[in-house]
Amino acid sequence: MKLFSHTQPRKNILSYQPWHIQIDGQWQTLDILKGREQGKTIVAQLKDINDREQARPMIGIDLYIEKSQLPKLSEGEHYWEDLIGLEVINQQQVVLGKVSNLVDTGANNVLVVNGDKEHWVPYIEPFLISVDIDKQQILVDWDEDF
Repeated sequence: MKLFSHTQPRKNILSYQPWHIQIDGQWQTLDILKGREQGKTIVAQLKDINDREQARPMIGIDLYIEKSQLPKLSEGEHYWEDLIGLEVINQQQVVLGKVSNLVDTGANNVLVVNGDKEHWVPYIEPFLISVDIDKQQILVDWDEDF
């Protein structure tokens, strides 16, 4: 089975076991027998998945792992998932909206903030002032009209 991994480096997805998927509202656990990097994808052999027909229902399905499997981050670092839904305010205390997604532009990561309008705020200094997970808030240096 081929899959695209968002881990850095890409092959690290093979370190996290088991994988979980949701098909038709039902959660399933997938056990990895072996895997390897192949170009920009990962190829994995899964237990009890022996042909294309068995794999077909999994096309386009997201893989999930247990958050407890992820490495602990250093102070001030955050997983993207932890930023989704946080309120974003600027230094003038104007609420820009909530983080709906993050995008890796190649040059840097960008917060996609949806409010009255959509803002793409670079997730780098000097634009990122602070992230407060407890307050569910991100403070940015960003003009509300930009």
